[in-house]
Amino acid sequence: MKMDSTSTLQTSRRGFLKSSAGGALMLSFALPLATKRAAAQSVSNTFAPSAWLRITPDNRVTVLCGSSEMGQGVLTAIPMMVAEELDADWALVGVEQAPADAAFNNPLFGMQGTGGSTTVRAHWTPLRQAGAAAREMLVAAAAQAWKLDAAQLRTERGHVIGPGGKKLAYGALVESAAKQAVPAKPKLKDQKDFKILGKPTRRLDSAAKVNGSAQFGIDAHVEGMLIAVMTRAPVAGAKVKSSDEAAARAVKGVSHVIALDNGVAVLASGFWAAKKGRAALNVQWDLGSGAELSTAKVSAQLLDAAGNAGAVAVDNGNLKDAAANSSAQLSATYEVPYLAHACMEPLNCTAWVRDGAATVWVGTQGQGPTQQIIAQIAGVPTDKVQVHTTLLGGGFGRRFAHDFTISATLLSKLSGRPVKLIYEREDDMAAGFYRPASVVKFEGALDDKGRTSLLRADIGSPSIMAGSGFMKLPASGVDAMAVEGLADHHYEIPNQRIAYGQAEPGPQVWFWRSVGHSQNAFFLESFVDELAHAAKADPLQFRLQMLAKQPRLRAVLEMAAAKAGWGKPAAKGIFRGIAVAESFGSYVAEVAEVSIGKDGTPKVHRVVAAVDCGMTVNPLTIEHQIESAICYGMSAALYGKITHKDGRVEQSNFHDYPVVRMSEMPKVEVYILPSSEAPGGIGEPGTPPLAPALTNAIFAATGVRLRKLPIDSAALKPA
Repeated sequence: MKMDSTSTLQTSRRGFLKSSAGGALMLSFALPLATKRAAAQSVSNTFAPSAWLRITPDNRVTVLCGSSEMGQGVLTAIPMMVAEELDADWALVGVEQAPADAAFNNPLFGMQGTGGSTTVRAHWTPLRQAGAAAREMLVAAAAQAWKLDAAQLRTERGHVIGPGGKKLAYGALVESAAKQAVPAKPKLKDQKDFKILGKPTRRLDSAAKVNGSAQFGIDAHVEGMLIAVMTRAPVAGAKVKSSDEAAARAVKGVSHVIALDNGVAVLASGFWAAKKGRAALNVQWDLGSGAELSTAKVSAQLLDAAGNAGAVAVDNGNLKDAAANSSAQLSATYEVPYLAHACMEPLNCTAWVRDGAATVWVGTQGQGPTQQIIAQIAGVPTDKVQVHTTLLGGGFGRRFAHDFTISATLLSKLSGRPVKLIYEREDDMAAGFYRPASVVKFEGALDDKGRTSLLRADIGSPSIMAGSGFMKLPASGVDAMAVEGLADHHYEIPNQRIAYGQAEPGPQVWFWRSVGHSQNAFFLESFVDELAHAAKADPLQFRLQMLAKQPRLRAVLEMAAAKAGWGKPAAKGIFRGIAVAESFGSYVAEVAEVSIGKDGTPKVHRVVAAVDCGMTVNPLTIEHQIESAICYGMSAALYGKITHKDGRVEQSNFHDYPVVRMSEMPKVEVYILPSSEAPGGIGEPGTPPLAPALTNAIFAATGVRLRKLPIDSAALKPA
């Protein structure tokens, strides 16, 4: 896939790699945990396709991106970071998707993967260093050619410029530049000197997505491939009781029926034949104990876990004394359901296992783990596994799971053919890997001055860490993802206890856009609003007085409030709510403007967002991601729920798992605060404040405090 167009992260530096190959200057920055092969290249001064940067004699610059593009803009952000320090001509910069290789490990993960809003944060220093090192090597080559001191030269838009205005294009210097010593500590630019970073920039992948040439996983094609669909176990532990394999094989085009541990697959010459064959299977399941799974039982387990939460994440002050000396006390229980990711592109993977090697074409958020897992499944060495990362039609954490990749690989291995496995949306909706359902029991108190003196939060939730397969709960028993946004909130409250109780009703839980922050911001920011109301205080001022030592949170709150007109009368029938959250190194405040229809249906008219995400790469991407996160959060708040009855998921597609439509989308205003702080994430931080801003606005409109999502319009209908 090819498309055109002050150091803050302390990462260990294994060295730079350089070589001259095919008349091109290639430069790679080896990240931690680089492969032995990459280390060998460092010694031999040769290059592999894992090089970050390639400059050809025609002056074109190609940057390889090891992160996955799922709409968040990394295929533009990664080249922008390199091109800034390189002083490249942006019009001649292109990008290619990198292969799966440890040289592209995400420094914050220790593996090649995309998630947690880490791409810019993780690569801010190493990729800028790669560009700066290449620039210094090009300058050294020009200085050598002109017999001048390098200090007399400068660079601009793909050229080295000398005294009197003479210049050499980078393309003319690639051969000699490749022979220069790699700078041990290339000098990085000061933020004030940025010409590319921080400037609104059109995305390099937009044209291909508009003209249809962009390749997503669903577009992969291998000559002779079979299409596979699966009947998956509806609940963990279910066993096939009966099936009619003969009827499935009798369908024209069906070639294989293969039973796997998690279901039965039908392979055929085309999707429709595979679908008809699956229907003919008529699989009957023995659900075992899973048949008892229901949403009511899930809620009961979560409430019990919260009531017995014993894994303590925070324990400060003296709650008993604070309660005894309080002027007012509050308690409340909040709850959110399981949520599906609902990616627009259904999950799919094309796999081919043959001749001691394996190749997959897949939209994945975890190329590194994918490569290792496929090697085990296919029974081949890791270096015999090729992962072709396609564009992702939505990820949101779901495509960091490997269920669909594993199944596709197994089916290819067992059938001896290339296989494209496709989940229909109904398959994906019922496949698990949900945002955890969660309950929190709050206690709070106010002192005689109306300030929050006590906060207790007991959380009941399944554990992503325990269910992930690659993480373990620490000895404390606290799942960091279940408590994030609560255990690490920034409000100044002297007496606090935040505890976690693990409950495992059965469904597989997973990372969902903003992970624990998605529910915990709703919990906390709603309860803070309750405290403000009890104190008869303005919700904005109430928050600000608890954030005296948090200038970045105060700044986004004040910006969002000012731009929304907080404190001034809204239009008739419009009410405002506010919320703020820090997540993934970024600070976001949102004000929602809402009206309530006669039938109780809320309408969101406007959302004003203020964001401080540190130093910025592309302001356009920041705006787009905040807009996207608001839409995603609105869908969850208004509609999102996965429910169970008799062991089965009740939702199947967008008719019963709705998302916000264009006609419902409010006006969104995004304001970016200038900053010289280290970059934060941007793909996820816009989601957490939306739900509480919305429900706080609904409370302002109706006096009804919604403590459970999704929003129940019936509860808002006037009596």
